[in-house]
Amino acid sequence: MQIDKNSVILYLYDAQLCNPNGDPDEENRPRMDYATQTNLVSDVRLKRYLRDYFHTKGQKLYIPPTFPGEKVLNATERIQEVLGKKKVSEGDIQLILENLIDVRLFGATLPIKGEKEKGGGQSISLTGPVQFSWGYSLHKVYLLETQTITSHFASESDKQQGTMGKDYRLKYSLIAFYGTISKHFAKHTCLSQEDVRLFDQAMLKAIPQYSTRSKVGQTPRLYIRFEFKGDEFPFCDLRPFLEVEGRENLSESEWRSVKDIRLNCQNLIDYIQKKADFVETTYYWKEELLEVSDDLEKHLPNVQPIVWE
Repeated sequence: MQIDKNSVILYLYDAQLCNPNGDPDEENRPRMDYATQTNLVSDVRLKRYLRDYFHTKGQKLYIPPTFPGEKVLNATERIQEVLGKKKVSEGDIQLILENLIDVRLFGATLPIKGEKEKGGGQSISLTGPVQFSWGYSLHKVYLLETQTITSHFASESDKQQGTMGKDYRLKYSLIAFYGTISKHFAKHTCLSQEDVRLFDQAMLKAIPQYSTRSKVGQTPRLYIRFEFKGDEFPFCDLRPFLEVEGRENLSESEWRSVKDIRLNCQNLIDYIQKKADFVETTYYWKEELLEVSDDLEKHLPNVQPIVWE
């Protein structure tokens, strides 16, 4: 059944002694806002985690993970592969949506020519109902002293020694994302309630599953999805209402794990309670090691805990 309600998402995960999102223009250093000394993570990085999770669950994807030895397909070839035919037309969009969960969630630009009489061009764009802002850390972060790593094998240009590179990692970062789910755009991609249920599970499970060398040490800590009555989005970005505090008076530069911090949610609670009548259901999950102040769950309207399935 297609979704018929809008949602706002608050999602927190942390990174300990790892690189949450390397910047290729900065020697793969963690993405940063240097003015505020905060860590950044792109929405593309988060969606890649989610797509990889869906792939392990047997879901077909428009943008699947690639593995060594596999041919990398362009967009046209991928659609042809999914549909099992060479000629793809506008009439195949429904079949594409039925097959590809990432298109239903995130949208896509499909290499299908529209009908000429309707002004069709070279592709058809579908806006995804699920959208995320870039994530950022809720506090200042500190880079671990850089280590030089050497590969075991020599590069082609120098047979005498291995390839050397820098290994950039953050000491600790608690990262927050803001997201929305639009019932309006869901009409165009046929996003179902079952898709959203699977999406909720992916938000809890996807990141730890992606355990590459630079990503080991990341853990989801808090996921809240507010589902609204009516046609509007009553909540703004909720991240500015959160404050991270050090336990036992530890300063930001001393934080090394989730056990060093607590999340002050009082401002968030005050904001939500003013607009509680707009909330149909609050879907809530918290990882047990994250300490939140003020009994957050008890102050949220119409809470339905998300069960780990």
